Amino acid sequence: MAWRSYKADDFGKYGFSRMAFKFFPHFQPFKKSSFLLLAFLLAVPASGAARAEPVQIVGFGDSLMAGYGLGPGESFPEKLEAALQAKGFDVAVANAGVSGDTTSGGLTRLEWSVPEEADVVVVELGANDMLRGIPPASTEANLEAIVEKLQARGHRVVLAGMRAAPNLGPDYAAAFDPIYERLAGKYGLTLIPFFLDGVAAEPTFLQEDGMHPNAKGIERMVERLLPVIARVLEEQKEEDA
Repeated sequence: MAWRSYKADDFGKYGFSRMAFKFFPHFQPFKKSSFLLLAFLLAVPASGAARAEPVQIVGFGDSLMAGYGLGPGESFPEKLEAALQAKGFDVAVANAGVSGDTTSGGLTRLEWSVPEEADVVVVELGANDMLRGIPPASTEANLEAIVEKLQARGHRVVLAGMRAAPNLGPDYAAAFDPIYERLAGKYGLTLIPFFLDGVAAEPTFLQEDGMHPNAKGIERMVERLLPVIARVLEEQKEEDA
């Protein structure tokens, strides 16, 4: 997020020390260098406080993000936060997942689900569109609108991809699967090609419904995706420096 600094036109016009002498004539024995030093010292705590704020990450998605069927502390955002902190990153990861949500639902609730102060937003939507057979063109249009809104608000976006289930047929998959890579390329997003990579169709990592990851599955997902998110945070750090 951008940080704003206060600007005083009079200081720009007359200079800090001249304005100080103008308003405080009894302190003229102080030299200009004293006031410049004071200005520097007053500025240091403000910048230090800005750097001390943790990076705010929001997981914006459906049941895969919300932690459907999992216990406290086992959802993807919670496990991701713990893993990033263990790597030395000062972060806070918020869970903005809603079970059953579609791209249309996500677009509708974006304004109140994603805080404006969020730095990074991981968008994970589209699985329910696919399961309901919603036309891929509609899914792509909704995701594009979500990305545009988030970027307009100044958020860095990570797009988590999904793949069509085999039972929907090759034609649907051919229209649905390329959506995420296409949007990532168009808007310069960090792409997670398949959010459930290494977990989908693996009974050891899935709940009994065969669709949602269990606790082990979440751990595997975090392990695989941690380098991607860490790289995004490093880029954020370089831009803020």
